[in-house]
Amino acid sequence: MLVEKNAPLQQYNTFGIMARAMNLVRVQSPQDIPDFLAQPPLGASRQVVVLGGGSNIVITGDVEPTVFKMEIMGKRLVEETDKHYIIEVGAGEVWHEVVAWSLAQGYPGLENLALIPGTAGAAPVQNIGAYGVELQDRFDSLDAIDLSNGQHFSLQAAQCAFGYRDSVFKHAPAETMPLTMIARATGVAEPRGMGLAGRAVITHVRLRLAKDWKPELGYLDLARKQAEKGIEHPSAQDIFDWVVEIRRAKLPDPAQIGNAGSFFKNPQVSADQCEDIIAREPKIVHYPMLDGSIKLAAGWMIDACGWRGKSIGKAGVYDRQALVLVNLGDGEGSVTGGEVVTLARAIQTSVYERFGIQLEPEPVVW
Repeated sequence: MLVEKNAPLQQYNTFGIMARAMNLVRVQSPQDIPDFLAQPPLGASRQVVVLGGGSNIVITGDVEPTVFKMEIMGKRLVEETDKHYIIEVGAGEVWHEVVAWSLAQGYPGLENLALIPGTAGAAPVQNIGAYGVELQDRFDSLDAIDLSNGQHFSLQAAQCAFGYRDSVFKHAPAETMPLTMIARATGVAEPRGMGLAGRAVITHVRLRLAKDWKPELGYLDLARKQAEKGIEHPSAQDIFDWVVEIRRAKLPDPAQIGNAGSFFKNPQVSADQCEDIIAREPKIVHYPMLDGSIKLAAGWMIDACGWRGKSIGKAGVYDRQALVLVNLGDGEGSVTGGEVVTLARAIQTSVYERFGIQLEPEPVVW
């Protein structure tokens, strides 16, 4: 365990926003967390924020809570059944590298999730997803640590309350039930009442990958890529390569242009709501969901409101994908978190006034 005082955070967030952490703890093993919690200066308040790849945060100033920077590594096959491979990865592993490693080992199933920025430990928090696959579709279980007492516990999929870009880790605790009781609970009717935001830190994630692999090609971009390549029966590696090509063509590399990936969630509405919007906006891009709801393309709506390529201060809307906000500054002249938030709110207002839809940001604001 390494503890740094007044640590710069610009290199640890993909937006490249300048800020400092009063206390930054490099968590390199699960035991580092209870060891640190047992020491001052954290005290009784135990205010902690967790930093993975820094790809889903907007920092609006210096960070007073202790920052746990997750650096727990490791990738391994922990179990093989007749039907599945179960792999375990440390929370600090880069997600894209996990996807590439799993394919190299002969464990397909994550290829549609290639090139999503961030670390493995953040993947369940956000229930990351792309091109027809969400983490919950491949999830087995996870290990975490209770910040109130330093105890280890595990959660299965149902206990994580996965939703669209959502999980129990994004909701504030509604009660003080010990996490060991939550971990033992079964058949919970309303698991979000047991929100774990700020209350637990994920240390390891286990994924269940089917041996009877089938390609997921339902998204239009993948169907176009398949037709372009002329491959009737693509392999998992083919899909991985296509997803990487598609994402690189659409999204800026954070190493070149600071950003946090897709900034807004694609909103879901009822079929009746969608029909009403289509009556006013016939060209709106939308996708039917299995539960009967309709997913609307947030990027299309932002583009339709004229925001593509526009900026407020040094916060801009990417000129090749309106769903992405970017840092138009650099170094000490970097964008501020305040500028990003101001731009995001202006976009939300425009979309609401035109479509009656309130866009929800994906990144967490510190």
